[in-house]
Amino acid sequence: MNKVRWGIIGCGDVCEVKSGPGFYKADHSELTIVMRRNGEKAADFAKRHNVEQSTNNADEVIYHPKVDAVYIATPPSSHCEYALKVAEAGKPCYVEKPMAMNHRECVQMIDAFKSKNIPLYVAYYRRALPRFLKVRDLLREGAIGTLTSAHIVQYGKLSKNPNNWRYDPSVAGAGQFLDVGSHGLDILDFLVSPITRASGFALNTGGTYKAEDVTTAAFEFESGVLGTGAWNFHADHSDNRITFTGSDGEIQTPVFSDTDIILKRNGNEEKIAAPNPPHVHQPLIQAIVNELRGEGQCESTGESGARTSWVMDQCLITYYGER
Repeated sequence: MNKVRWGIIGCGDVCEVKSGPGFYKADHSELTIVMRRNGEKAADFAKRHNVEQSTNNADEVIYHPKVDAVYIATPPSSHCEYALKVAEAGKPCYVEKPMAMNHRECVQMIDAFKSKNIPLYVAYYRRALPRFLKVRDLLREGAIGTLTSAHIVQYGKLSKNPNNWRYDPSVAGAGQFLDVGSHGLDILDFLVSPITRASGFALNTGGTYKAEDVTTAAFEFESGVLGTGAWNFHADHSDNRITFTGSDGEIQTPVFSDTDIILKRNGNEEKIAAPNPPHVHQPLIQAIVNELRGEGQCESTGESGARTSWVMDQCLITYYGER
C-alpha cells in the first residue's frame, strides 16, 4: 500500500487540531472523506481542511471505494456499532477512546476484526508521544532502580454543563473517569505492564449529573508492581500526574499537561522537556500508517484498549454493577 486513504466518522471538536490534521500531514497518508450527522458542519470541516468530500451518512465513509481505513470519532455509544460495520467492510479501523461502552463490547469488536484478519487500533495516542517514550526509556534503563509502585491522580472542578453527553452514562458509558481517566490507565499499561488485578470505588458526590464524579482504585501489574489512583472531578483545583517510585528514585510526569518530566534521585531533581507535537494524534497515526504499509508496528491495539476497559469496569462496579 503506497498511501493510506482515510475516512472520518464524527468530525467534531477533537478532529479540529488534535487528530484530523494528522491524517493528511502524516507521511503516506491522506484524508478522503469526513462525516458528521450535521451535513453542513461536515462540509464546513471539509472545506477548512481541504478534504475532497463530506457526508452525513457513515455508510458512505465505510464503503467508500477510495477509503482504505476508517477513524471513528463519535461518542462511545456508537463505537461498537460503527466498528462492526468497518470490520464487515474489511477495512482497518482506528477508534476513539474509550474503546467502547464496556469490556464486553471491546471483546465483540476484537473478535469481529480477528475474524477478518484485519487490524483494530485505539486512539490512546499518548503511547506515541515523546514524553511517554522518554519515561519508558527512563524506567527501562533503571533510572530510579527497581520500580515498586505507581500512583496516578487527576483532579478537576465539577462541570457547570451537566447536559453534556460526556456525563450521560447511556452515551458516554460512564463519566469523566471513562472519558479522560482512561488515558492514564492506558499509559500505565504501556509504561509498566498490563494490570491483572484491580478494584475500586466510585461515587456521585456533586449530584449535578447521573455519572460518577469521584473514583478511586488499587491495582496490581503483571510485572509485580502495585498501583493506586484517584480521579476526583469534584475538587477545588485541576491537576494530573503519575508518580513512579523506585528503589533509587522517583519519576513524575503529567498525563495531560504539556509540562516537564521530573526525575528525582540521589537528592537531586532534574527537569526533562518533551513537548507535545502540534497535532497530538499524528505520531500514533504515523505508526498505524507505517504498520499498514508493512514498515513498523503500532502499539495501541484493540487488545490493549480492551485491557484498559476491563480495568475501568472493575473500578466502576460499585456504582454501576456489572457492565
